[in-house]
Amino acid sequence: MTETLLAVATLAVGLLFVGGTFMTGVYFATVSTERTIGSVAAGEAVAKIRLYGLDPNAIAPVPLYALDPNSGDPAFIPYVPFDWLSGIPSSEYLYPSTPDTSAAQYSWAAICRRMPGGGRLVQVTVFVSRKTGVHSQYRVRKSGADWPSLDSSDIPRPVRVSVVQSTGPQIQIVDNLTADGVDERAFINDGASIVDDATGQIYRVLERSATQPDRIVLDRPWTGGPVTPTARAGVWVVPPSISGGRNPLIAVYQQVLRF
Repeated sequence: MTETLLAVATLAVGLLFVGGTFMTGVYFATVSTERTIGSVAAGEAVAKIRLYGLDPNAIAPVPLYALDPNSGDPAFIPYVPFDWLSGIPSSEYLYPSTPDTSAAQYSWAAICRRMPGGGRLVQVTVFVSRKTGVHSQYRVRKSGADWPSLDSSDIPRPVRVSVVQSTGPQIQIVDNLTADGVDERAFINDGASIVDDATGQIYRVLERSATQPDRIVLDRPWTGGPVTPTARAGVWVVPPSISGGRNPLIAVYQQVLRF
């Protein structure tokens, strides 16, 4: 009896290891598949941005960033959401691009920034995301005079969040508009990717403090836009679903285009 129990226990431990290996394999296979889809979707996004065209002169700090202290600096050219600059149909942001949009699980969104020095060069940053639920809704910024109040969308899109302090790899974020009843600090969580508004640098969030929800630790020291008492830097992030759940973002891609 004792030998039988030992054999069963050994078999159980072995099956647990096999089961764990199987689940790990499924996870990495899913990640690999989504990264491949993300790369293809980003390429399609860049092609559509070229097709529909873009005027670099339309990317300016006023009036979109009239509430930002940096907007008075002529050298400060922030990112602007591509959907604010181009009236293409919402179905064009879905992937795959098929007549049956109900089958589209993936989507892309882009922010555009005129390169310093003027000219026709535009830095385009593409965020490729997946829907985390059939009826999921995501926070987005209202355009025009209503900025920076929040709205909702069925497509995940990047939202700008202010940075008020930086110390090495740690930064402090803040709610841009507390009157809307939404705590924007909750947009940035462990594992999120953020893009600096002033330089376009991409950072990975390693940890969001449990005791100080406005403090996040990055994968490397902050070297983005300057943070001073009178000028707030900004980062772009794709928020989770309004109802909660996993991070919808798959990957972030960048390319400089000439128009």
